[in-house]
Amino acid sequence: MNLTDTHAHLYVEEFDADREAVMQRALEAGVSRFFIPAIDSTYTQRMKALQDGWPGRIFLMCGLHPTYVKDNWEDELSVVEEELRTGRYVAVGEIGIDLYWDQSRLALQTEAFRRQIGLAKAHGLPIVIHSRESFDEIFEVLEAEQGPDLRGIFHCFTGSLEQAHRALSFNMKLGIGGVVTFKNGKIDTFIREIPLEHLVLETDSPYLAPVPNRGKRNEPAYLRQVLGRLAELYGQSEAEIAEITTANSRALFGC
Repeated sequence: MNLTDTHAHLYVEEFDADREAVMQRALEAGVSRFFIPAIDSTYTQRMKALQDGWPGRIFLMCGLHPTYVKDNWEDELSVVEEELRTGRYVAVGEIGIDLYWDQSRLALQTEAFRRQIGLAKAHGLPIVIHSRESFDEIFEVLEAEQGPDLRGIFHCFTGSLEQAHRALSFNMKLGIGGVVTFKNGKIDTFIREIPLEHLVLETDSPYLAPVPNRGKRNEPAYLRQVLGRLAELYGQSEAEIAEITTANSRALFGC
């Protein structure tokens, strides 16, 4: 088994007590590649240290998470721009719009999203989108930005079949994680209508652990539970789905 976790926050404090053990469990479960999304500049050194400790397995993204778009957001984007010049990063993310917690910063989040899409295009990188209660707003931005140089992932996709098709129309892949195992997750009712060539797997560790670990800290080893559910839904072997989704991640990230 050769699995890729395209979204795991392995550098955050929740893993400080047992990070090495978490990585070993993941490797034993067949997860061999880990793509690490950014939150803000306060975590940059932690991310780099994680990559230095696991060369060839950890791949970094750079970006400003929408819920961290604060009064200093332009300073944060300056850091993103500076970091991207180092060539160390494989994507710009996670970026986007989140209206679940705070709708008052929609304009700022939208501008930060647009600016970071511009940075991704300038560096020839894909984007990784965070969308929470904001599909219409995200699609409006993508409509303006669409083109051959726009590509990426809708991280933690939780939309409808119609929204899935619209996301795909912007050259996006769908990031599928623990939600596909939830009884009320809804995407399990239609996901088989989306060809596997459009999917990548993710955990969003330490968040959104799949059943039967829902409510607990998530970790990359639990990607096997996501894989198992997709195998049931698609009627294909776990090995086939692992191969296809890992190939999808390689094609998108170029590594």
